[in-house]
Amino acid sequence: MKLQAMAVTMPVVRKHPNRIPFEGVLTFVDVPSDRAPSGAKGHRVILTRTAAEDALPSLLGMAVDYCPGWDGHDARQKCGIITDANIVGKQIRVAGYLFGRDFPEVEAQMQKAAAGSMGMSYELADAHVEDMRAAVWSLTKVTFTGAAILLREKAAYGGTEFRLKRMTEQAGAEGAGQPLAARRA
Repeated sequence: MKLQAMAVTMPVVRKHPNRIPFEGVLTFVDVPSDRAPSGAKGHRVILTRTAAEDALPSLLGMAVDYCPGWDGHDARQKCGIITDANIVGKQIRVAGYLFGRDFPEVEAQMQKAAAGSMGMSYELADAHVEDMRAAVWSLTKVTFTGAAILLREKAAYGGTEFRLKRMTEQAGAEGAGQPLAARRA
C-alpha cells in the first residue's frame, strides 16, 4: 500500500462552534468513473496516479460546497474547508471542517442522512486529457479547486464517501494536522 499525505495544521480550539470535523473519500486514482463528471462532455474519466500525486497540494485549504438538493456543485455555497489530503491505495481521502454555525442546514442534513448515502465530488481547473477522442478520458494533469458534498448516487464515482466525525472523535481531530491514516493507526 502506498500512502502519500499532506495536511494543514490547525490550532487546537476545544468545542469550536463553527468547526465540525469531517472525513471522506473524494475520488479514486487509476479507476474509471462510474458516470461522466460535469464538464467532461459525457465522457467517463480516469484520474491518473501521477496527476493526483502532483495535484494533492492543491487540495489543501480548498473549500467544500453543496447544493440544497444534494445533487451537484455550487461553488458559491462554501460550507467547509479541506485540511488533510491523502492518497491511500486507490483512494484520495480528505478531512477538514464544516462551518457548522454558519451552515446549520448542512450539519442537520448530515445528521439525518442514511449511513453511507453521502459522497463527494472534486472540482478541477487546468485539466489535461491524454486523448480527447478516447471513450474514457485519462486526466494527466489537474489542479484541484475544491470539492462538493452530494448524494453518492449523483457523484461521478459512486464509491465516494462523506461523513461527519462523531463527537468522541472530535477531540482527536482538533488541530487536524496529522494525516487520516496516521490518526487511524
